[in-house]
Amino acid sequence: MTHETAVSMSTMVEITLDGESARVPEGSTILDACRRKGIDTPTLCWAENLTPVNVCRVCVVEVEGSRVLVPSCSRNVEEGMVVATDTERVRTSRRMVYELLASSVEMDRATPEVLAWMDHYGARPDRMGDRSEIVTQAQPVKVQDDLYVRDYERCILCYKCVEACGDDAQHTYAIATAGRGFDAHISTEHDVSLPDSACVYCGNCIGVCPTGALMFKTEHDMRDAGTWDESKQSVTTTVCSFCGVGCNLELHVQDERIVKVTSPADHSVTHGHLCIKGRFGWQHAHA
Repeated sequence: MTHETAVSMSTMVEITLDGESARVPEGSTILDACRRKGIDTPTLCWAENLTPVNVCRVCVVEVEGSRVLVPSCSRNVEEGMVVATDTERVRTSRRMVYELLASSVEMDRATPEVLAWMDHYGARPDRMGDRSEIVTQAQPVKVQDDLYVRDYERCILCYKCVEACGDDAQHTYAIATAGRGFDAHISTEHDVSLPDSACVYCGNCIGVCPTGALMFKTEHDMRDAGTWDESKQSVTTTVCSFCGVGCNLELHVQDERIVKVTSPADHSVTHGHLCIKGRFGWQHAHA
């Protein structure tokens, strides 16, 4: 049975969403309901191809009868639930989350969606003080191969990379959270270099990182050189030819050169995840 068939056969639940009645399948999250109704909701630690970990709290909403705001990415809908997604309390909470994160890590290379939401809520990280004095975890940029760049000063500990490396995609478990409190950071086992770790260089961690803490080396080098320009890039969808699985590839091309490869998260084969050949096996095109 396909997922679509399962949804169509599931019991429907009626809720009130921003003052309007909505019917959604039982077992759906509030975020699922918002997406079905076309209500834009910001997310950082959530991705449709990963298990929700609800650590960022930018997707919080008000639920009638709940004392606190609830994360829409993991809270399931219930019959008769009354949800408000755009109250002053919700907007204030979301703005403060963005401000706290951006006051402690550099967000200038975050995804366009993240930057757009920060602007939408009028986030002002400078309200929290001098970033140089409150940076969460100062670390040098790690360049240990020709494929990845790890700049953990931009890391917000959303755990998406850990999820993609572990149970949700690759099952490699090359990276995890190390340390506690302000010393918490993403690390390989015993902090060995990436080439010496269990990493298989699938790049799925890069594919889900929302802040640019993990980046293709090609993109990182072009950004440093000031030549990265997404407005000049075209995206061509094709099928990976390295094996017979049929993974969809999105080739990002600038100045007639492939600069990175991604895969659509909603694709039935890849779910946004690739192997090393699909993600990085395009260099021969420019040999």
